[in-house]
Amino acid sequence: MTGHVHIVGGGLAGLSAAVELAGSGVRISVYEAGPACGGRARSYEDRHLGCRIDNGNHLLLSANDAVFRYLGLIGAERSLTGPGRPIFPFVDLGDRSRWTLDLSRGRVPLWLLSKRRRVPGMRLSEIRGLTRLTRAGPDDTVADCLAPGMLATRLLAPFAVSALNTPCDTGSAALLGAVIRESLAKGGRACIPCFPEVGLSESFVDPALAHLSILKAEVETGCRISAIEVAGGRVTGLRLPDRSVSVGRDDTVILAVPAPVAAGLLAGKVPGFTAPDAFESILNVHFRMPDPPVALGALAQARFIGVVGGISEWVFVKGDVLSVTVSAANRYGDRDPDALAATVWDEVRTALDPALARPLPVAMPPVRVVREKRATFAATPAQERLRPGTETTLDNLLLAGDWTATGLPATIEGAMRSGAAAIRVLRARGRSARATG
Repeated sequence: MTGHVHIVGGGLAGLSAAVELAGSGVRISVYEAGPACGGRARSYEDRHLGCRIDNGNHLLLSANDAVFRYLGLIGAERSLTGPGRPIFPFVDLGDRSRWTLDLSRGRVPLWLLSKRRRVPGMRLSEIRGLTRLTRAGPDDTVADCLAPGMLATRLLAPFAVSALNTPCDTGSAALLGAVIRESLAKGGRACIPCFPEVGLSESFVDPALAHLSILKAEVETGCRISAIEVAGGRVTGLRLPDRSVSVGRDDTVILAVPAPVAAGLLAGKVPGFTAPDAFESILNVHFRMPDPPVALGALAQARFIGVVGGISEWVFVKGDVLSVTVSAANRYGDRDPDALAATVWDEVRTALDPALARPLPVAMPPVRVVREKRATFAATPAQERLRPGTETTLDNLLLAGDWTATGLPATIEGAMRSGAAAIRVLRARGRSARATG
């Protein structure tokens, strides 16, 4: 494989592609429009809170093979932490009930037979909802498949909203089924939760940039590609505000930018190109505590808790920061941020106080509300049909991103799979060229 590989976008899809290819002897250039790489999975210093926070919360699972391969390549596999067991603490704000989902490690779901380990109030007959999801067709929604009962209310519906970042009445059951087949259906060994010990950048971005630097890959930030030049069925150039980059005959371009950016760059240049065009937002609400809260029991092990029956969905205990995730947040788009934060703080106190050594203050501490307006594509059946594959009709243009046809919703795992998929195509083309040369 020869030539220069131009990777447009320094989010996790672009970094995954660069990391997969680095060290192969091919020249690699990464162009990131923003001031820092990482996209929607990075850390930054927040002046208001006076500390470093993540721009979002991401709960990973031991089943995320692409994530762990990436971390292994950049030497950051030990930067994640978690309970080391497939446990998930929950609280229902409606009746204040608490439980810990404690999955069996093997494929046989023995946890379903134990009232202490499963969702309280569920009936075994509700399991048919899981079966329906794993067998869902392309037009089915999550709501079409769920069986009424506590398993749906207290686990499957919240899980669906978190995984798809889309409400159950419109979310794709087939996409959720794919997640279930790769995690819950494989047993607890595939469902051990983990997350960065320090921050997203410290796990996924900074080690990758150091790795790429050692292997002589070029990474430019603040470098926005304003146009792609096309002639003769291939990309011939990349236009930046201050210069143009020539793309040679043996060069390849991997476009790893968000779907709206890709659609703008490729409009009228790639026949038949489609991309998701409807999006859902995510809210993350970060509270800076005067002292780190002391967690007890399952919360101390997991350092997060799932919340049912409120606006909040997941609360993470990160030192002296309590970080709350609200998925499918378009429904709260007209809510005043201050009022929303106050409601979330009340929910956090209800969720955490019984699991802490001392209660949280009534008065809301310093807070930062982060709204990612286009966090993911809306994971509906209609949008799923718009996701493009890795290859395009241009000979030297490949696509990467969690919005491409990864078979998963828009997740870190999907983003990294897409980057690795682009490199597999590139290598396969190289082998084919050598075989016919």
